[in-house]
Amino acid sequence: MTGWTGLKTRIKTETIRKAGWVLFGCYLAGLVYFMFFAESLGRTEASGGYRYNLEPFLEIKRCIRYWDVLGPLNAGMNLFGNVAAFMPFGFILPMLRFSNRKWYVIVLWSFFCSLCIETVQLLSKRGSFDVDDLMLNTLGGFLGYLCFLAAVYLRWKRLDEGAGRQDRGRQH
Repeated sequence: MTGWTGLKTRIKTETIRKAGWVLFGCYLAGLVYFMFFAESLGRTEASGGYRYNLEPFLEIKRCIRYWDVLGPLNAGMNLFGNVAAFMPFGFILPMLRFSNRKWYVIVLWSFFCSLCIETVQLLSKRGSFDVDDLMLNTLGGFLGYLCFLAAVYLRWKRLDEGAGRQDRGRQH
């Protein structure tokens, strides 16, 4: 791509990247709010002691086993909420830098960010450190990355089809 077409593509790419940074900042601000300050999640006051779960799958099994007792809202929020909370992380992060476009980079960043959040929750006594949350959040980041890949594929497919239409138009 040279000339005007290349310039338009670069401008569009930079615009998308800048919008991605703004979107990522808003996402992180919302994530911090819900993890530490949301009244609806009981985050307004620090608990009396440190709460943690270091046994993998303990909370996940508990939510499944006691789904009826906990109710779909509480059990679903724990299982699906942790996954959904990190899907934007895995979707937006690859837009910001090309070095973030490998699956293992997204998985590591998702795990690291989740580890930071869980550690701050433990130390501030707002929530609990839960190894299951680490796994679910990391899964959410990976699923968000898969959605990013699907969006990229669909975009390129659309661009490729558009280029094919232009070529056919020139032949007639």
